[in-house]
Amino acid sequence: MRVPPRLLPFLRAAMVLALVMGSAAITAASVVYFSEDLAPFVLEKLPLPLEDVWMLALRVHVVAAAVCLPGCLVLFSTAIMRRAPRLHRWLGRATAVLVLFALVPSGFYLSLFAKGGLLSTVGFCASGLIAGVAMCRAVSAARARRYVEHRRFALHVLAQLSVAVTSRAMLFALDAAAVDEQLAYIVSLWLPVVGSFALVELVSARSRLPLRIWRTHETPVVARHPHLCPHDPRAAGGG
Repeated sequence: MRVPPRLLPFLRAAMVLALVMGSAAITAASVVYFSEDLAPFVLEKLPLPLEDVWMLALRVHVVAAAVCLPGCLVLFSTAIMRRAPRLHRWLGRATAVLVLFALVPSGFYLSLFAKGGLLSTVGFCASGLIAGVAMCRAVSAARARRYVEHRRFALHVLAQLSVAVTSRAMLFALDAAAVDEQLAYIVSLWLPVVGSFALVELVSARSRLPLRIWRTHETPVVARHPHLCPHDPRAAGGG
C-alpha cells in the first residue's frame, strides 16, 4: 500500500518527533550513570572483571548517543543543507568522529556483557558494525561529491542509531504483553537492527530507480531534441 504524497511530510515529522522524544527520554534516564550511587542497571551487571573500564565505556556511550542521534536528525534537515551548508559539513564531521571513535568502540565493549548472552552480543555488534561501515562510506561519498550514495549510507547510520529508541519501545510493548523477558530482549534488539537496515535499502532502491531511468533515457532524448539541453554541444552547432 502506497502512502499518499500529501501525508509524507506529516509522517516524516512524526518520525523525527518520536526519535527526538525517545532520545531525550533515554538521555534523561541515563543521567543516573554519572552519579556516585550505582544504578540498578549497573548493579545487575556486577561483578565485572574491569568495573572502572566498563563504567567509563558506559558513560562514553551515553554521551556519544545523546549527541549523535539528534545530530543525525539535524543533518537530514533540508533547510540547513540549503541555508547553512558549512554548518552541515562541520556537524557531519563532528558526528562522524563521535560515531567512529566513541559510540561504536564503547558499544562493542559493552556488548560483551549484554543481557541475553551471545545472541545479544552479536546483535549489538552487528548494529555497531553497520553504523561504523556506513559512516565511513558516507564520509567517503561526501568527499567524492557522490551525494546520492552519501545520503544512502547516512540513512543507515541514522537507522542504526534509532535502534536505541525503537528497541526500548518494543521492550515496553513486549513486557506489557507478558512475553518472556529473555526472548523479548533478543527480539526487540534484532528486529529493529535488521528491519532498519532493510527499510533503508528499500527506500534507497526506490529513490535510485527514477535516477537510473532518467540517465537511461537522457541520451536518446537529447539526441532527438538537442534544443532541450542548451549545454549540449550539438544544440550550439558543435556536433
